[in-house]
Amino acid sequence: MKKSICGLILLFLISLMNLNAQWARTYGGGGSRDCAHSIKQTRDGGYIVAGVTGRESWFLKLFSTGAIEWQRSFGGSGYEYIKDIQQTSDDGYIVVGYTNSFPAGSDHSNVWILKLTTTGDIEWQKTYSGDNPAEAYSIKETSDGGYVVAGYIVSYGSKNDAWILKLTTTGDIEWQKRYGTADWGEEAYSIQQTSDGGYVVAGQSYNWTWILKLTSTGAITWQKTYAGTEHGAAYSVQQTSDGGYIIAGYTDSFGAGCKDVWVLKLASTGSAEWQKTYGGSGYDHAYSIQQTSDGGYIVAGYTQSFGAGEEDVWVLKLTSTGTIDWEKTYGGSESDIAYSIQQTSDGGYIVAGYT
Repeated sequence: MKKSICGLILLFLISLMNLNAQWARTYGGGGSRDCAHSIKQTRDGGYIVAGVTGRESWFLKLFSTGAIEWQRSFGGSGYEYIKDIQQTSDDGYIVVGYTNSFPAGSDHSNVWILKLTTTGDIEWQKTYSGDNPAEAYSIKETSDGGYVVAGYIVSYGSKNDAWILKLTTTGDIEWQKRYGTADWGEEAYSIQQTSDGGYVVAGQSYNWTWILKLTSTGAITWQKTYAGTEHGAAYSVQQTSDGGYIIAGYTDSFGAGCKDVWVLKLASTGSAEWQKTYGGSGYDHAYSIQQTSDGGYIVAGYTQSFGAGEEDVWVLKLTSTGTIDWEKTYGGSESDIAYSIQQTSDGGYIVAGYT
């Protein structure tokens, strides 16, 4: 998932009227590594962005036009990597990623969670992992006002286990569980609370796309892998309006090229209702998916198969059955990647990544 070098943060708003970028902005520069991994529309009609600048975390609160309302960066003597942000019920923000700056003297990555106020100041911050390296990729506020976190922790024998943490409103651990096999490595990339109070988790087990349905206390209701003969992973999951799930990631096993965008629609039991691949002869990845107001889906990632450069931002609008309604590439002669997309209140879409 991680690129070693990032350029400027790239944001653009797609207008539903003409499917072109309504506006596009970059933030950063000066030779630093700047990358946006998560964007959400806020209740005031603006946007909150989370990512990195150099070796520090970076948060931008934007007006609806993309102009900066405020920005904050936090870090220590090591590195910080921010993966997800969400506006909370108190109009502040909850953030997850990983750091080796904290606690002081740490020589490995630790899960790092920050609770920010509405103006971006730190309300509290905590690290989790102890003696073992750990990283987190996804966080959601839960119906009880706490938080659920998905990532991985290195277990005995240097094997990764998927790691889910349920936190209280102040960041204390309510429960934590590891999920995995004795022989293979597992990582969790995306989590969402489901309508029954449990959770759905998407990630990777060995080389396979891996989905878990958990109860409210973290017990496994069901888990399934979806794979062919080669590699695959799921980076984004969302419960759909019919009680099932929509999954996005990549696969080597099916499709037209080396890696293709892979979208799976699952029933509530985890059985596949349909699956489709999208791509060409190059590498094509999806990092973010959301069900749209018309019952279809919006997908964002990158493509090497189409567009103008090495990698181009690739946005696909799908029907409810996975047929392409429209698709667009955005970028130039160098690398351009989208990590996060969301439908906006005006029916368009906001996209974040790097260029």
